[in-house]
Amino acid sequence: MAHYYRTFMNTFWSEYIWLPPNITWADIAPNASMDIQHTDYRDLFFPLPMALIILGLRYLLEKYWFGPVGISLGIKDTRPKKAPENPVLEKAYAQSKKWKHKQMQGLAKQLDMSERQVERWLRLRKGQNKPSTLTKFCENSWRCLYYTFSFTYGITVLWDKPWLWDINECWNGFPHQNVTSDIWWYYMISMSFYWSLCVSQFFDVKRKDFWQMFIHHIATIILMWLSWVVNVFRIGTLVLVVHDCPDIFLEATKMAKYAGYQRLCDALCAILTVLWIVTRLGIFPFWIIRNTSIDAPKIVPMFPAYYIFNSLLILLLLLHCFWTYLILKLVYNSLKAGKMEGDIRSSSDNYSEETNHED
Repeated sequence: MAHYYRTFMNTFWSEYIWLPPNITWADIAPNASMDIQHTDYRDLFFPLPMALIILGLRYLLEKYWFGPVGISLGIKDTRPKKAPENPVLEKAYAQSKKWKHKQMQGLAKQLDMSERQVERWLRLRKGQNKPSTLTKFCENSWRCLYYTFSFTYGITVLWDKPWLWDINECWNGFPHQNVTSDIWWYYMISMSFYWSLCVSQFFDVKRKDFWQMFIHHIATIILMWLSWVVNVFRIGTLVLVVHDCPDIFLEATKMAKYAGYQRLCDALCAILTVLWIVTRLGIFPFWIIRNTSIDAPKIVPMFPAYYIFNSLLILLLLLHCFWTYLILKLVYNSLKAGKMEGDIRSSSDNYSEETNHED
């Protein structure tokens, strides 16, 4: 077994795949040069314990800061009414959360209930685990705070870096590029946050784009992980700062809606829509992906890793297109209604449409 593992690892981490021609792993080892500090793959273990710290910090902030602030704004921490205990209906619900009309008829007949009563029980059962508005406000407050910090720190770190102003500098001298301490922290903090999202997503408010978000987090982590190993951190920092910018307004828009500030919500939604399209469908594909796929091979000889990195970037772009469709659909519906309605990017939960009305 050990032999097969070593064979697989040697094949996967082939220098032919990941490095430019005539470059070896020894050439970009952490201590390979006295003048250049290359990235160290062993640093990739740091984000794991850091993610636990971030989860702990989030818990404390939500409980002792965001929660009290939300309550002071009049946001209620009320839970939906629970469905009456019914072992037969509970058993049927455990087998399937979507009941057909014939199944409802059968259950109603079996329990000597009306179909209307069975339908109402199903709505209550689906809605009883629905999170309170305060819970959603706290989640969005945490993410808004992080993205604001991350974007501000990213711009501060990159301001004096040449590749922020000339993206071709991402490849000049590659892979012999020095990683400074501020870039190290930017990468490690960002990666630890996405690791924390992979965990917290299973406990947060469930949304219709749950799996799309999960794929997004995993693709982002893989991109950051591989770019650190191969010393392609410069383009990685640009991807991070471009993505963090609109997310600030995405979370702030939700916060304003939950707090009942409709005019502020509408204004933030307008800013979000413009920023999202400019960054996710403008800067990201036409500045970053264009550079990695067209300009970079003119500076650095082609090697197979180009296709791997660009495939992951295009995967993120496809997810952006999906979310852009949802945002534009929401904006269109909001313009018809005269105000922003619904949850930005996805429904608040996967049963929201079925719990919007009561008997």
